[in-house]
Formats: sequence, C-alpha cells, structure tokens
Amino acid sequence: MAPALKRFAAPEEVMKVRQSLEGRLDGNRPRLAICGDTGCTVCGADGLAAAVKEVMERKDPAGRLELKVTGCLGFCEQAPVVLVFPGAYFYRKVKAADAEEIVEKALLQEGPVARLLYTDPSSGKKIACAGEIPFYRHQERVLLDANWHVNPLDIYDYLARGGYAALLKVLGGMSPGEVLGEMKEARLRGRGGAGFYTWLKWELCRTRAGSKKYVICNADEGDPGAFMDRSLLEGNPHAVLEGMLIAGYAIGAVEGIVYLRTEYPTAVAKLDQAVRQARELGFLGEDILGSGFAFDISIVRGAGAFVCGEETALIRAAEGKVGEPRQKPPFPAESGYRGRPTVINNVETFANVPLIVNRGAVAYRAAGTENSGGTKIFCLVGKVNNSGLVEVPFGTPLRKIVFDIGGGIKGGKRFKAVQTGGPSGGCLPEEKLDLRVDFEDLAGAGSIMGSGGMIVMDEDTCVVDVTRYFLNFLKDESCGKCFSCRVGVDRMLEIVGGITEGAGSEEDLALLEELALVVKDTSMCGLGQTAANPVLSTLRYFRSEYLAHVREKRCPAKVCRALFRYRVDEDLCSGCGFCARECSAGAIGEGPDGLYLIDPAVCNRCGVCVEACASDAITKE
Repeated sequence: MAPALKRFAAPEEVMKVRQSLEGRLDGNRPRLAICGDTGCTVCGADGLAAAVKEVMERKDPAGRLELKVTGCLGFCEQAPVVLVFPGAYFYRKVKAADAEEIVEKALLQEGPVARLLYTDPSSGKKIACAGEIPFYRHQERVLLDANWHVNPLDIYDYLARGGYAALLKVLGGMSPGEVLGEMKEARLRGRGGAGFYTWLKWELCRTRAGSKKYVICNADEGDPGAFMDRSLLEGNPHAVLEGMLIAGYAIGAVEGIVYLRTEYPTAVAKLDQAVRQARELGFLGEDILGSGFAFDISIVRGAGAFVCGEETALIRAAEGKVGEPRQKPPFPAESGYRGRPTVINNVETFANVPLIVNRGAVAYRAAGTENSGGTKIFCLVGKVNNSGLVEVPFGTPLRKIVFDIGGGIKGGKRFKAVQTGGPSGGCLPEEKLDLRVDFEDLAGAGSIMGSGGMIVMDEDTCVVDVTRYFLNFLKDESCGKCFSCRVGVDRMLEIVGGITEGAGSEEDLALLEELALVVKDTSMCGLGQTAANPVLSTLRYFRSEYLAHVREKRCPAKVCRALFRYRVDEDLCSGCGFCARECSAGAIGEGPDGLYLIDPAVCNRCGVCVEACASDAITKE
C-alpha cells in the first residue's frame, strides 16, 4: 500500500519514506509485469491486464501476488508480453484467455507456462527466463531496466528504485560547476541526433547573463518507426523529470517545458501524472526539499511536425508560433524561449543525467567509446526476426545488433542494408556491418546516429524505392522556409520517382548527386542538411541498382511497378480462376487450354492475384 502523497520538506523525509519502501521491487516477490506500452496495448494488453486482475481477485484474496502494468518491456515483436517474478519468466503473445493459467502457476510457483515461452528459432528450444533470450542477453539495459519493475503511474515505485536520489545528492552539496564537471567527465552527448556535448551546451547557457533561463525537453519524436522517447516517457517519466531538475539547477533555470507531440496520448497522460505527483511531493515548485532551489515543469503539446525536432523550430512552436527554424547564431543557449537563454535536450539525454550523478562519471563512461559515454537506445524494425526496443553501449557493431540481438533476417532472406538515423539517415550495405555505432563512425560512412531509428532491409527491398519513400516524407515535412530544402528535396524526389518509373537516365544520376550535395551544403537547418543522406548513401553503396533501373529498365528487387510484370506459371496453374475473379482491372483471362493468362498492358500490378492464387503460380519477371 503506497503512502498518501504528502509534500517532503527536507531530504531526511525522503530517505525515511524510501527506507519504508525497501523490498517493494524485490525480484523474489511473486509479481506479474504486463507491458502497458502503446505497442502491447494495441495488441490487447489492456484486456489481458483486466483478465489477470479478475482472476487474482478470485484466486488470491490475500494479495500474495502483485500485478504491475509497466512501460515497454522491449521485445515488441512478441507483443503482448508478460514477465513473471521470481525467475523473470518471459511470456509472449499472451491472450486474456491465458490469465487463469498464468495466475495459478505464479501463485503455486510451479515454474512457467511452457506453451507461452519463447522458442529460439535457431535451436528450436524453449527459453524460460528473459535474460537468457538472445534478444535481451546481448543488450546492456541501463535506462530500460526500470521498465521491467516500475509502474510509471506510481512515484513510490520510482523512489523505491532510488529515484530522486541524484537530485538529493545535487542539492545536498554539489555546486552547478561540479554537476557540469560530472557531465563532461561522463562524455554525455545529446541523444536527439546531433551528438553535441551536453556539458558544453549547459555551460554556454549557465554563463549567459539574465535572471530567467529555461530547460526544454524535446519529446517531438517524429522519425517513422521510432519510439524510443515515447517508451521512456511511458515507462519511466520521473527519470526524465529528475534529469530536467538537475539541468535546471546546473544552469540556474527556474522553469522547464516538455514539448510533447499530441500523437502520444499515453505518454501525455503518464507524464502529466508524473508532474502532478512530483509537484505534490515537493520535487517541483518553490523551495524544493528546503534547499531554496525553485523549479517547475509544464507540458506543451505539439501538433506533430517533423521539423519541430529542430531546436529553434521547437522553440517557436512552444511559444505558439509557426514551427519554423531560424538562422543560428544566436543559439538557444544565448537567446531561446521567449528570448531567454535556453537549454534543449531530448528525452533520452535527460534520462541519463540521474544515472551519471548517482553512479559517478567514471562508472557511467565505462560503457561506450572514448568520445561517447553510456548506452544508446535504438528502435530495431524492418525485415529482422526480433524487432523492438534495443539498448547497447556506444561502439557496439551493427552486426551484433542486427544478427545477435535482432536474430537475423526474416524468412532466411539475405541481408541487404540497414538504415540508421531515421528518414534523414543513410543506408549501409553488408560490408559496413562491422561498423561501430558511434556518431563519428556513422557520419564517416555516410549515415547519422539520429535519434535512434534502425530499419533493416532484405534482398526483396529496392533501395531506389526506399530513397523515394524517405524523400517524399522529407518533402512533406519541410517547413518550406528555406529555398534549397523546399525546392531541392522536391526536385530530388522528382528525379528518383522518375527512375522508379523507368523514365530515368544516367545523366539523371549525375544531376541527382550534384543536387544532393547542394541541398546538403546550402540548407539552413538540420532537416535540409541531412535530407541528402538517403540519396548520397544509396548512390555510394548501391549504384549498380540505380544503373539497372536506368540502363536496363529493370528493378532487381522487383518492387518498382513500372519495371516488372506478373506472369502465370503454366506448370503450377490449376485453372481455378480465383485470380481472374479478384482482378479489378480485368487483366486476367482464361486461355484456350483452361489455364489463365495476364495481359501486361492492362495489369496495374496491384498484387491481388498473387494473394488469391492458392498454388503460387503467379510470379514476377
């Protein structure tokens, strides 16, 4: 039973309550953890949680078994997922109908429900404990570890894991300069994509004149297929608030803002509750814990514009203006929100700050590289067996992420490329799989770290078509203020689109490369400056695929509709006619021998016939 929310007036009161919470999150206590992240919720986690509660009320009136609806447990491919303690048994694709058996086994502590366990595809063996599953075993979960144990709606769970201890340590005797020194020694770099050293940004803001300064958390996560920040906010929001508090103390700010896109309703609700709880307990507001330090946090909802991930555009949007970037300098640390000195970091950056203060910079940077300390969270998605949320130290090779954690390519297909950094990132081929995940190494290879998106592609992927997709996204998301970005990205899309439709030439490839370099060098903000990466990286590593499109009018992956056609294999066709009945274009007719033929002049290559054919007789050529 959690104590009633009562404002702490001094650090001693926090410590007393924390002592009373000892053992609350003990891994040996019988407990079920159901993933309540957006992904699992979409797959039925809410109904599962309700069913488990109902069974527990019937079979466990004494309350021996505890239920926690947590944040993201990571292995999204297997959603909905459940962890059972003690033992950390991992159940996959759980349904509400499984609730009875799960609760009974947990109460009797008879071991796991075997049919719900994960099966290793390489060995065919079932694995009971989460830590033994390759997806988890090859990670180093530091930030994400709390998601296995903490109810994000309960501040006392966060306190039980040592939450706000870093804030107490800072307020109890560290000067702002000492806090900055720890950030510098830890080599903490911004996780939003640019990789700017956190301590330096804070120092620039701290030394600026002015009585009022701001701390802004950039939670405007807009990369397709990326959900790192959302999962941190949904799973452990107090870690982000504590990081912002420490940043505010270090730079002399009294106000913080979380700029969070409205498309994340679950994250908005959980963060709003976290702010209210922190304020009620005295971690936010005036005279925090009797220290004289004042700091409060508000939430600003954004409309979901990709360009608002750029700090100056975000500031304008937070002020209620159109989200457009502006020229720098002045930098936000000099003149930001409402013209005041402002520090902007993203969600993951702030979540790292309490870890550094608690563990010490030397211990923190034991993971990582010489230039980048700590771990990085990635969203591993695409044609990979194990998709989900992945946390690894900086310096981890791409190969380990894709094949050891990700389990390799689906369906035994051949690996083709991995795209890092979201729509503005680059596509890296197989020969780059041993590249270390680091800001400098990825940039040198023609890609970027970005905020942490990682899309794996197999042999059936056309990189020209992928480039077209990302350019189309960037064109739509460009604010239009900058001529080189507004017109340049549109023109690149026009050229790449023509190539996918069989209208390209080798002269187009030369023009495309030249145009990409111009857009990169002359655009004002990060969106335009990195918009060329998909083009330049695919031309660099997959030029032969472009040449096949323009010279042979052929798409090697058979993806671009204008460059392939469907045909019926007469040896496999059964003459059932399902394909003809489903074809809305009327392109399929019965031949004289009772078999079916496709007229390529009429066929619109929608692919419905392939799905309708039970004998797999329709192929691409």
